[in-house]
Amino acid sequence: MTGPDRGAPPAPSLEVKGLAYAYPDGTQALYGVDLTVARGERVALLGPNGAGKTTLVLHLNGILHGGLGEVRVGGLAVDPGDRKSLREIRRRVGIVFQDPDDQLFMPTVREDVAFGPANLGLRGAELDRRVRDALSRVGMLDAADRPPQHLSFGQRRRVAVATVLAMEPEILVLDEPSSNLDPASRRELAEILLSLDVTVLMVTHDLPYAAELCPRSVILSGGVVAADRPTRDLLMDAELLAAHRLELPFGFDPSAAVR
Repeated sequence: MTGPDRGAPPAPSLEVKGLAYAYPDGTQALYGVDLTVARGERVALLGPNGAGKTTLVLHLNGILHGGLGEVRVGGLAVDPGDRKSLREIRRRVGIVFQDPDDQLFMPTVREDVAFGPANLGLRGAELDRRVRDALSRVGMLDAADRPPQHLSFGQRRRVAVATVLAMEPEILVLDEPSSNLDPASRRELAEILLSLDVTVLMVTHDLPYAAELCPRSVILSGGVVAADRPTRDLLMDAELLAAHRLELPFGFDPSAAVR
């Protein structure tokens, strides 16, 4: 009997095949999305308002379901009917919301970061390690015993990232991570995100941030993938950007982008 192929590559972090979805009121949000993200990739998900980006993201951990198509995370199918596998999917897919106050609700930073792993059953030294490691990775360990509401907006966003990192996810999904950040906080967050060894899917309208952080970008428009290219190449296509209501800020030169 032939054994497993030990040389086989690992499953992609994310596989979306033929994903279509209509809301109960009949609004069709996705028309057949295909997207594959390899382990360790950083991909920007771009597109105008109403393109289906949020709908797609909410399928990644089973919050939305019931349409056509398939989603797999690290080879594991997102199956809302299987509570055990869905629990694992929600550990693997960590979503950082645009407003950190949607994620921070405990009396202290430490308790917020510990909340997810504790719900998985972790206790004692392992839970403490998860909290310390996650806060260290975002530069917020010194704030562990402070109330989140006493932190700046940029600091709260970093703590929100830590709450997800403490779950040791396969994919970090970021919803408009640069919004409402001052320039220093924006730079600090970018440095943190570049240092992480996880797969990143970043939903953003901030095209320079996409160029800085994500070598690859996907435009979702009208519920389908309209473009999938290296970020710099995509941002240099003025006709493509205009067709999907994406605009570069005045003076930004995509040909000089690092990625």
